[in-house]
Order: sequence, then structure tokens, then C-alpha cells
Amino acid sequence: MSDSARETPVDDGKGDGTRAVRAGLPKPVKHEPTLPGPVFAAHFHLPGEPTGAYTYGRDENPTWTLLERAIGELEAPGRDDVETLVFASGMAAISAVLFSQLSAGDTVVLPNDGYQVLPLVRAQLEAYGVQVRTAPTGGDAQLDVLDGAKLLWIESPSNPGLDVCDIRRLVEAAHARGVLVAVDNTLATPLGQRPLELGADFAVASGTKQLTGHGDVLLGYVVGGDAGAMTAVRRWRKIVGAIPGPMEAWLAHRSIATLQLRVDRQCASALLVAQALRERPEVTGLRYPGLPDDPSHEVASRQMRRYGCVVSFTLPTRARAEAFLDALRLVDDATSFGGVRSTAERRGRWGGDAVAEGFVRLSVGAEDPEDLVADLLRALDASAR
Repeated sequence: MSDSARETPVDDGKGDGTRAVRAGLPKPVKHEPTLPGPVFAAHFHLPGEPTGAYTYGRDENPTWTLLERAIGELEAPGRDDVETLVFASGMAAISAVLFSQLSAGDTVVLPNDGYQVLPLVRAQLEAYGVQVRTAPTGGDAQLDVLDGAKLLWIESPSNPGLDVCDIRRLVEAAHARGVLVAVDNTLATPLGQRPLELGADFAVASGTKQLTGHGDVLLGYVVGGDAGAMTAVRRWRKIVGAIPGPMEAWLAHRSIATLQLRVDRQCASALLVAQALRERPEVTGLRYPGLPDDPSHEVASRQMRRYGCVVSFTLPTRARAEAFLDALRLVDDATSFGGVRSTAERRGRWGGDAVAEGFVRLSVGAEDPEDLVADLLRALDASAR
């Protein structure tokens, strides 16, 4: 991040709503907009030596700078020693960390219950000579395979199973062994947990999901406090050109202003939904970290400030799950989460996730919670006929 991107950090004493609304804004200038529009530029005027922040559109863009500042203020408020880099997608951000930090002969530890594209990443890492070990998220099982690793990748809560690990414990154990730690913070968002405050070296996320929250932007980001490691991530972005468009970056920044409003509404509604589903006999394997009796609740409560908008559960059969999804009126059958419009899907239709055929991942949106609960219960009744 350039020096200009750090000139107006949001004070750490501010609340989440104030921080989200003000994050990344430039200094006020008379007659200028509070949030400048997107800068569409492949190149910039550059007489003489190539000095200054903006030289070529693959390297830097003023719209990225403001967005990167905003995300950094959310992930690491009050710190000016972190760097944030935005990417074209969450997978671009994930790949940038993995492939910039690992070389042939290194070992990485991945979750075996994480995002379904991780097996593809594993195959590519192994093709490059990187040894990959895996373990479940729950029970801090990754501790058992840390020795000799270069990087530990944590996804907590995990997607789609919603298991949670003790990030502080894993980070301390990893650092004691000289292992770097990256945490996928997509499902939690920086309003749910801040991995860098828990000791992680990188916070990585898909901004496509709840961070931007409207289902209209593909985006990813990496935040880190080690200058050398982040230089390698930046170099990877430059090499592969995995950059967001300025319009996407501007839309993302605009959307962050409502993040606290959306997250609080969605998390509160998700808890109500989970409580309602818990009473249904056909629903098994219900998971939501905010439920007091959820297996992850205790550890989640120690490190999370909000529990997220995703609820997962299993219906008896594939046919029952499909009938349930077809009967929903306020929930879209779609393969994302975190948006203001509720979505759900039978996750097994994609393959790659170790879930039952009737497993449903439900993302709770910003609809009135009583309307949403009524729709879900009605759809459960209809699917039983």
C-alpha cells in the first residue's frame, strides 16, 4: 500500500458502523466527491523517471488504493504497518498467497473440509513439487501435521460445514515451529473476526461474499503485516495480472459502507433461523456457531465477535432437499453466500464437498426475519408431501 493510502486511518476507538462508513475515504477537498468515482486508466502520465504511486494500470490504480485502505482499516484497525492488496476474485487472492510463499520441496497444511476448490489448488501445488498435508478444521486437528511445514492454511468457520478451530492456539503452535499462517476470513468477515489480531500472518478473503454483499462483484483481498511476504504477494499479482477492474473496486468500496448494518441484521436473523430449524424433526446435523449447543460455539465465542450469516443442515434425502429448495419463495437457489438476498443450495450437486446428498447450505439475507422463517418452515412442510 502506498504512503498516500495510509494518510487518514480510521481511529481504533470508533465503532464498527462508523469505521465501515468512513473507511478508506480520502481527505475532504472542497467541491470534490466524498468517494471519488472509479478511475479507468491503463496508463498514467509519466514524464522522466518512473517515480510515484501510479505508473501502469496492472500495478496500481487510485480506486484500488482507496478500497485497499478501507479493507485494511477493517481487518487491522489502528495499524499502519499492514498492507492490503485487492484481487480479481477470492481464488486469485488465495492463489497469490499459496504460490508466492511456497516453492518446490516446501510443505503446506490445508484443511480437508474447506472450500471446494482447494482440492484443485492441492493438485497444482503438488504438480509444482509442494507437499500437501490435510486435516479437518474441527478439534484443531491441523496441529497434528504441522511439523516441517512452511505454511498453515486455516479456514474458520469452514465452508460449508461451519467447523471452527482455535486460531490463536494454531498460530502459536505454528509460529513456534517457524510456520507462516494464513486465515481465510471469508465467512466471518472482519466484523466477525480479525485474524491478524489473533496472530495470523495473512488474512485472506473473497470480497464477493458478505463484504460487498450484493451479489454483483467478484473480488478478493490479502492483508498482511510482513513487508517481505506481502512484496512476494504483490509480485505474484503483477505476474499473473489477477487485478480487479476499477468499477468492481468502486462498487466494493461503496458497499462496505453498509457492511455493519447488513452483517448485524443477517447474523441476528441467522440465529433465529437456526433456532427455528432446530425444532424440526426432519432437520439433522444443524450447524450454526451462534447456537449455544453448537459444537463450535465455545471456541467461536472466544475469537469471533459475530457468528456469520450461514446455517447448514441436512434433510433426509436428495429428493427432499430438492423439493425444499423448489418450494422456497424468498430464498434463491444459488451458489454463493453473504448477500442481502437469502440463498440456499444442495451443496452435494457440485461434488468436492464431503457432505450428504441432502445437505443444504443456507445464507441468510436481509429480509424480515419473521418472513424468512415462515418461508423456510412452509417449504419444509411442502417438501414433505
